[in-house]
Amino acid sequence: MPDNQNASLLSQLSNIAQGLSETFAPFCEVVVHDLSNPEHAILAIYNNLSGRDVGDPATELGLARIASPEFPGVISNYANTFSDGRPVKSTSVGIKNDEGQYVAALCLNVDMSLFRGMQSALQQFTDVSPAAIAEHLEPGGSEAIRKRIDRFAARLATTPRALKAPERRQLMQELKENGLLDVKKSMDTIALHLGVSRATVYLYAKECS
Repeated sequence: MPDNQNASLLSQLSNIAQGLSETFAPFCEVVVHDLSNPEHAILAIYNNLSGRDVGDPATELGLARIASPEFPGVISNYANTFSDGRPVKSTSVGIKNDEGQYVAALCLNVDMSLFRGMQSALQQFTDVSPAAIAEHLEPGGSEAIRKRIDRFAARLATTPRALKAPERRQLMQELKENGLLDVKKSMDTIALHLGVSRATVYLYAKECS
């Protein structure tokens, strides 16, 4: 690729990197690598979390891309580590020229220490101690219905409220087969959890009969 074309591509990548870093600040570092200059590959680094500098050399992954055009174009969500030991989730996207050679890379490094701290805090907050007295704050069976709906939605990689009409009908069939439509106020529970009207739920139930 002629130098002016390469410069234009790298300039556009830098704009993309800046936009991504500002969107996902403060926990995502975004780096632009010029693979045509491996000894000084880092062309731009936004929201610098790794402590590296512009002009630093290519990483092992960058060198592997330079060595082989067959190297994967996208490697996503792989485990990495900053120099101070913080855990990182990284994604690297290689950019090829018209001849099929890698000339640049856009890399995202997410600092996972913040999320793990939040995860620990949430775990502590949601932990409960065994109680001597069992107390139920809702009609019996409602939780079983909600859990069944959640599992059904998870199988489809979606959420209960995002289920489409054919999927809701399939869900109602499963609830019927497991006897959950016979639970007291089951229609109310299902309607609330799916975010639809009771009339809609009754219609789906009627279609199951």
